[in-house]
Amino acid sequence: MPPTLKPYETLADFVTGKEVPDIGAEENRQVVERLLVEQKGYGRSEIEVEVPIEMVIDAEIYRSAVDLVVALRGRRVMAFRCAPGALASYEREIVAAARLLGRCQIPIAVVSDGKSALVYDTLSGRHIDEGLDAIPARAELLARFEQLEFKELPAERRRREELIYRTYDRERVNTARRAGGV
Repeated sequence: MPPTLKPYETLADFVTGKEVPDIGAEENRQVVERLLVEQKGYGRSEIEVEVPIEMVIDAEIYRSAVDLVVALRGRRVMAFRCAPGALASYEREIVAAARLLGRCQIPIAVVSDGKSALVYDTLSGRHIDEGLDAIPARAELLARFEQLEFKELPAERRRREELIYRTYDRERVNTARRAGGV
């Protein structure tokens, strides 16, 4: 018999309008979604929610999802992990996800709890800045769009990044996909 899940409340996702379980860091994600639309100027259509990510490790398919991805001019420019607790502990997970999600690496990786944020350059893995003000606004990214680098991840680094992502991602508990989502 499958384990019985504890009952949970739901809320309407700010970007999609869909009902989602209000568990884990969902409230944090809702704050970040509102920030991106209301303060940073992104349109809802430019924000993907629970973006599927899939990889094959040791002949097994590992499926998960990246919390938020922002796209401009048809290119993914920022990937987000909305997390509780110590933000720095999620650095490698979101940088690995931004490197793996799609043919080209997503240039900017962000971890946020809705109160603060850590922003990283995906290609170098370097910490760029911190705080909600450090998350680039739409106008800022459009102004420097031509300087953003959209490079493929070298094949020899892909397996290592997949292992890093899976290791960190497996530690997530109380997420929508564990409650019947993704």
